[in-house]
Amino acid sequence: MIRYRQRQALALVLAALALPTLAPVATAGTTIPEAATDIAASAVIDRAESERRKPLYSVVNKTRLPASEDAHDYFSFAPYWWPDPDSDDGLPYVRRDGEYNEATLGDATDKQRLIDFIDTVNVLSWSYRLTGDERYAQRAVAQLRHWFVTPETRMAPNLRYAQAIPGRVEGRGIGIIESRLLIGLSESIRQLAPSPALTDETLGPLKQWYGDYLDWMLTSENGRKEHSKRNNHGTWYDAQVVAFARFVGRPALAKRQLHEALDRLEAQFEPDGRQPLELKRTRPWHYANFNLAAWSVMLREASALGLTWPEEEADRTRLAAAYRWVANHAANPDDWSYQELHGFDPAIALPNLVTAARHRLLRDDSLLQDSGRIGPLFQRWVQDPDRDSAMAATALLSLAKAPTALP
Repeated sequence: MIRYRQRQALALVLAALALPTLAPVATAGTTIPEAATDIAASAVIDRAESERRKPLYSVVNKTRLPASEDAHDYFSFAPYWWPDPDSDDGLPYVRRDGEYNEATLGDATDKQRLIDFIDTVNVLSWSYRLTGDERYAQRAVAQLRHWFVTPETRMAPNLRYAQAIPGRVEGRGIGIIESRLLIGLSESIRQLAPSPALTDETLGPLKQWYGDYLDWMLTSENGRKEHSKRNNHGTWYDAQVVAFARFVGRPALAKRQLHEALDRLEAQFEPDGRQPLELKRTRPWHYANFNLAAWSVMLREASALGLTWPEEEADRTRLAAAYRWVANHAANPDDWSYQELHGFDPAIALPNLVTAARHRLLRDDSLLQDSGRIGPLFQRWVQDPDRDSAMAATALLSLAKAPTALP
């Protein structure tokens, strides 16, 4: 099984980038090599048939119920919490930051099921856009209806019981970060827009579900707690509100949240671009990029709303410094001085750097302008055997496309 921390990094990229025209895009000195997009397209299409034959996913298939005893409620365990070796029954669980407990990804709960569902829809949606084969669109729509629409199998629009900790708590506000994957899913839904399979009878309920979930985020105690977080959790809360609001046609809310998100800049970023709240973690390179990925989502969403964001020069300077700091370390990995639990991979910075360049926050980055270095990194992104090739491929294709609109 692909280690979750690797699949997680790939899945979040889908949320951080703009979407579909099949040609390399040059932006601020950055070109995604055609060879890399060809590899990506092949990786997606090669998996389309197997994904088309996957069973329909649903939260009701879990083997363990949350505290509500309702199978329709999404349920997951906190990933960095483990059984206490000094306790006879392992309770209460104890925290090991950065050490992923893969037992939390089993059939008992919904997290891996959500990842697999979104992965399948992403592959099918992109395969439809690349080939025009309606069978892929039809199966993607069937998956979407089964997860969100069909009364017997739909997920309730809340994450009340996400990231539970055995022996401690039945669910936590920070579990809302798991629904960031729904940002990328909303973009995959957009890929299906030309297909007759995506009818109003499906699109309407999908938007209704997203709208209901958005309202839960805005009004629930879990949502208020996540909104108050100062680190990447708070940023991803903002990114979700912005993306979901635009998806369901509430642009005023999206714009308001974009404005509010800027209040986080000084708390998160030093003037030189460092991120103290993320760099103190056991996987500082991952978390520095993970937090920036949420800012990348908001850059894309603001652009789709017709905004120049951030508007104030001081805010743009602070955010640009953060991207530049990451770019410099991606270009010079030997200079990285922070202790890493799982090593340093410069390629994970690529989606953030290309997004920043596209939005004129990186204009002089040597890594992005050096085609001899950027090309191999993009190809490595897709071909790295430690990554799920189709997830990497859909991420790269997202980088190479222009935005798509829904009716």
